[in-house]
Amino acid sequence: MKYLKIFILFIFLHSSFVAFSHEQDDLLILEIEQGELSFQDEQMTAEYKAALKRQRKRQLAAMPWYKRFFLFVKAGVVHIIPKGLDHILFVLGLFFSSLFLRPLLWQVTAFTLAHTITLALAALGFVQVPSDIVEPLIALSIVWVAVENCVFKKTTKWRPFIVFGFGLLHGLGFAVVLSEYGLPKNNFVPSLLAFNIGVELGQLLVLITAAILVWFMKNKSWYRKRIQIPASLMIAAMGLFWFIERML
Repeated sequence: MKYLKIFILFIFLHSSFVAFSHEQDDLLILEIEQGELSFQDEQMTAEYKAALKRQRKRQLAAMPWYKRFFLFVKAGVVHIIPKGLDHILFVLGLFFSSLFLRPLLWQVTAFTLAHTITLALAALGFVQVPSDIVEPLIALSIVWVAVENCVFKKTTKWRPFIVFGFGLLHGLGFAVVLSEYGLPKNNFVPSLLAFNIGVELGQLLVLITAAILVWFMKNKSWYRKRIQIPASLMIAAMGLFWFIERML
């Protein structure tokens, strides 16, 4: 019984020390970790998220550069696989647009260049577009590329330019996710580059997987009728569903 009282006293003193040794932001985080906090209004929610973001920035700043680089590469990959289903379907929409590798490479290059530009501009604070505008437009971009696959037998000359425009939208979507991590100011460019590398690796994995699954069928006479058009229609239907959902 004596040891139990000593143990309880130790726990109480330790908890008191932890509580009073943290800054105001950390106290809020500590309360979250010890139990669910019921937010009463939007301001409290915003303050909590801001506190978590400041804590992440401190943690990132304290990391060795190579760990931080790997962390952002991993974040980029995870944002595509498995979390970025809308981006996966857009990339698959590009894949099902052509039987030939060269037109596909042109589209992927245009998409990569475009989303890299807006990702950098948004991360630097030069471009600010609300996510409730960006996300429905991203869904519409999926519908557009998929419908084009069904309408045109060959990749049109203007397709890379359209994909470039849609890539600008997707870059804004990437930036929203990246901002949640809290880029460290003293390591901004390498972290941004690492995240973009991760996104490209994720997209490459999607394309390689799709190629392994259906590329051997591309020369078949029934490929367009049985594979390309049905797959594109399913992609378009999913994009349309997301557009309606995000507009409501």
